[in-house]
Amino acid sequence: MEIKRRKFQGVLNILSFNRHFYIIGLGILSLVIGSKIIIEWYNILFWIIIIAFLYGLIMPLIVSAYIYDYSGYYNFNWLEKYTLSDSRKNLIVNINAGFDETSFIIKSKLPQSDLKVFDFYNSKKHTEAAIIRARKVSLVYPNTEGIKSNMIPLENQSADVIFLLSAVHEIRSNGEKVDFLKECRRICKPDGRVIMVEHLRDLPNFLAFSVGYTHFFSRKTWKRVFDKAGFSSVEETKFTSFMSVFNCYL
Repeated sequence: MEIKRRKFQGVLNILSFNRHFYIIGLGILSLVIGSKIIIEWYNILFWIIIIAFLYGLIMPLIVSAYIYDYSGYYNFNWLEKYTLSDSRKNLIVNINAGFDETSFIIKSKLPQSDLKVFDFYNSKKHTEAAIIRARKVSLVYPNTEGIKSNMIPLENQSADVIFLLSAVHEIRSNGEKVDFLKECRRICKPDGRVIMVEHLRDLPNFLAFSVGYTHFFSRKTWKRVFDKAGFSSVEETKFTSFMSVFNCYL
């Protein structure tokens, strides 16, 4: 199955999944503007507040449109630098957190390889409204299997490549992240790799998403959990200023 993304699908997803934030933000902005009728605001303070709210509402949409609709992220051309082999002997694993936009694309890029897809979404632990809404519209790759984050039902050293694409940040506990990555390491072949893509809790993402950047984790956190999980080598490259690709070896 080939997925043809709609125009502005990425930014429309952001609006749809996070609409509660936009409703609250627009509500507060309306109250501030309306209060000018009864409150004598200092003009500078008033406009600082208005501009700050507009920035916080609009900038995430602009950056999301750039990343998800115009940067070529979903073309997966960025994957070519990793020269992944495609063979009937290869097992590719794609693990998501309940929202899957990549499995059909991965299969189209590596058509001969066996692709297994797992979903570690846990309704008791992963309670954010955005991911709950995303699950309702997510395409489900055939035979996708729900799993616990600390138990991947594959044999030791069986996977050639494990994809973790904008998913692992949904595991909020660092201890749970370590356990999950230990499982990834267990099922990865000695010459295999884990390819993880994540936004970071850094300056570019702060400028893009303001306080929303706290939903992500810092480079230091990711390096620490990969180290605790036992990976010997973690190489980071940037895909745009806002996303990092971690190429991890045993």
